[in-house]
Amino acid sequence: MADLNLTSPLLQPSDHQPQVVLAVDPDQPRTTHLENPFEFIGSRGFSVPEPSTLDPFRNRTARIEGVYEWVKIVMCLPLALVRLLLFGSCLLIGYVATKLGLYGWKDRHNPMPRWRCRLMWVTRICTRCILFSFGYHWIKRRGRPAPRDTAPIVVSNHVSYVDPIFFFYELFPTIVASESHDTMPFVGTIIRSMQVIYVNRFSPSSRKHAVSEIKRKASCNRFPRVLLFPEGTTSNGRVLMSFQLGAFIPGYPIQPVVVRYPHVHFDQSWGHIALGKLMFRMFTQFHNFMETGNAIASALNVVQTSHSYGDLMLLSKASEAKQENPSLYMVEMAKVENSFHLSSLEAVDFLDTFLSMNPDPSGHVGIHDFFRVLRLKACNLSEKIFGFIDLHKIGRITFQQFLLGSAHVLKQPLFRQACELAFTDCDIDESHYMTEQEFSDSITLAIPNMNRDEMHELFKLFDTDSDGRICKNDFSNCLRRNPLLIALFSP
Repeated sequence: MADLNLTSPLLQPSDHQPQVVLAVDPDQPRTTHLENPFEFIGSRGFSVPEPSTLDPFRNRTARIEGVYEWVKIVMCLPLALVRLLLFGSCLLIGYVATKLGLYGWKDRHNPMPRWRCRLMWVTRICTRCILFSFGYHWIKRRGRPAPRDTAPIVVSNHVSYVDPIFFFYELFPTIVASESHDTMPFVGTIIRSMQVIYVNRFSPSSRKHAVSEIKRKASCNRFPRVLLFPEGTTSNGRVLMSFQLGAFIPGYPIQPVVVRYPHVHFDQSWGHIALGKLMFRMFTQFHNFMETGNAIASALNVVQTSHSYGDLMLLSKASEAKQENPSLYMVEMAKVENSFHLSSLEAVDFLDTFLSMNPDPSGHVGIHDFFRVLRLKACNLSEKIFGFIDLHKIGRITFQQFLLGSAHVLKQPLFRQACELAFTDCDIDESHYMTEQEFSDSITLAIPNMNRDEMHELFKLFDTDSDGRICKNDFSNCLRRNPLLIALFSP
């Protein structure tokens, strides 16, 4: 059979000549096999796993639905006012008792003196009353926890903001918490009484210090148990997310605890739902159910996923950007971190770039918006760059493809060396910075049809400090944020 000539399917027909011409056998599936523009840094292509259908942060009753639920809420409104009064009174009494218990105590490095711990029983009783105000009139417990000298560390799944309240009453443990919790009104003071180990999860030195403190406090029976939520954030209780390793690195025996919230009409999980709305729904229920048990994955009877706190950051960023379906932007960050050593903050930066491409309601971005944000012009090389991450060859990409493709390029062993060589080649006069003319001369070799305005826009993308020239730091920072652009400087 005669060969058929097909122009590239990535771009809509236009009056310019096609940049890619492919010979396709009619008996074979019509797919586009673009060259890999990143071979010069060692890339052999990448793959994208099927997106997960699980959403560990979705609260299934975020909306009030059904006649029964509406009638119940209306009937419980007077009760909700009483519960709100009880909640506020107990929080105030507990806060005052905690302030008295902490007053004058300067030696936070050593265990809290016993008389102060006894005074904290006032706050512990107040927390049980707070649980009562939320509708937890009784709490079903299964199994008995091991004594502190047998298992000094407790780990638990994390479903609701109610979990720490329950553990405060039940164990009064030392907890590992984010530094931001210390500034919370009222609650921050109460958390401080738990001899909290603060950690900045994005700081390696802070995480290392936290592990050292866990080991120190777990080894001394004068300290209370150490409590950790190794998932790092709340989920809807229907999955078990990837664990952070801080609880396990010290090597001490661990007591696992499961927390469940059985329900029919009202999901109590603190997923993607406002705190005020969740509290209101709790106040307007006849009773809320809570169960605890001293086991974990098998007791929950749930699946394990590779979602992590990083996925919650991506979900929140997509929600802030008013995306129609924010859950489309979760990528199971635990897998991404393990495969590419890419941090959650870096993933959020890539999402910022992707969202600026105006994804459609299905979370896809077309080639023209991709070119617009990366300041590229339609040409052979630009199509190759897009085709590298458009694995399905449909002319549209997802955030997962954009993120994994960018991470794949960024983590190639020759990427940094390629950046340095590219800057050296462009810095013709060896002045340690690149003028706009030098930059234009270099880019013209890759994209010869760019006009002056288009070249200036691309120059501004690299001129990160807007001083009219590109230093080595500007150049490297831009390519770290937009690693796909390294293809413009291939030898």
